[in-house]
Amino acid sequence: MTLEDPLVSRQHARISTDDHGAMCEDLGSRNGVKINGLAMKGSTRLKDGDRVRIGTQELVFCEVAQGIAPTARTTGFLRHCARCRLPYPQEVVACPNCGATEQIEEDTMTGQLGGETRHAWGVQLLMEVANKALSLDRAQDAVRAITRVIGQLEDRVVGHEALDATQVDEVVALALRTAVAANDSSVLIGALHSAARATILPTAQTFDAMLSLPTDLKQALLAPVEALAAAFGTTDSRKRVDLHALGKLQDLADAIGARGPADETRPNPVMPS
Repeated sequence: MTLEDPLVSRQHARISTDDHGAMCEDLGSRNGVKINGLAMKGSTRLKDGDRVRIGTQELVFCEVAQGIAPTARTTGFLRHCARCRLPYPQEVVACPNCGATEQIEEDTMTGQLGGETRHAWGVQLLMEVANKALSLDRAQDAVRAITRVIGQLEDRVVGHEALDATQVDEVVALALRTAVAANDSSVLIGALHSAARATILPTAQTFDAMLSLPTDLKQALLAPVEALAAAFGTTDSRKRVDLHALGKLQDLADAIGARGPADETRPNPVMPS
């Protein structure tokens, strides 16, 4: 099976079966294999429900009892039956094994992220790809991964889903690093526009890093900085954000000549007599 993924080696892993079940073997891949979020060493015996991570792809291993037809696919977007725990495609309404419609929430099933995190694990996986690509000096691979991240954020904004502010700031910060590595401001522009549409303000630390950008990259941020300023230009919106970060947004706007958020605390100028 071929996986189109920059972190997957040409010969990455093998899953074989014998009388005792299935075995997963790492074929000396560059980035390794994870089972339920833990790095695998050598060969590992698979159990029903194990999550096999290869690159950014996560596959669910299923042991199907005799006489029960397996699901058509076990990768991609899955539901997990709350009754029998069988994974099945999201578009299927009821579990094909027991007929139940109750499901386990996806974020509680991922060993890598843990049950308490509110982050979208799909976004987090792509961010890991981008980080890995940057560490390997493969800036264009990082650009492609961050572009997909921004696309997922935009889909969630359009669907009126709540975004996690910490994760959005992490996306903006990673897009900033990618922009510098690739000398391409497009990903940072996209990330800032997504933050503005979600009405989420990045942290003061992230804005400080933007102030240190080369002039050409910084000047390219005119439109998204003004979009952020507009999103946080009212008193009501300011009640929900860090005023220190808002001040850093103003500093960035001043540095690139953008219209920053109006400062309602400044007194009116004295009119000349």
